[in-house]
Amino acid sequence: MSLYLYIALGGALGSVGRFALSGLVAQHYGETFPWGTLVVNVVGSFIIGFFATLTAPEGRMLVGATGRHFVMTGVLGGFTTFSSFSLQTLNLLRDGDWGRAGGNVVGSLVLCLVAVWLGHIAAVGLNSLKGS
Repeated sequence: MSLYLYIALGGALGSVGRFALSGLVAQHYGETFPWGTLVVNVVGSFIIGFFATLTAPEGRMLVGATGRHFVMTGVLGGFTTFSSFSLQTLNLLRDGDWGRAGGNVVGSLVLCLVAVWLGHIAAVGLNSLKGS
């Protein structure tokens, strides 16, 4: 199967996962702030940090290039939502809600960076158990 097909299938899975998770979060917390998008992006950042480190050449899990592209480019590319984040932030700004727009920008940046770092650290810890 072509690498492009694997990436497309991963993207489809990630998009459905994003729709489901962001919808659940929005139902629970409401839509006055884009909590669903924020949660999806933080979760996706953690997963990519974890998976990239775990499957790196020195990582604990041997995954080929096709598998890494399927997960990181396909699934996580479809799952995370920078374009949605951008549009939701613009809409908050257009509505004059500068505080929430700023909170979304700062929260997304800080939380996603922390999440990718935590994912990396978790995988480094798991990688150190090699041979155990």
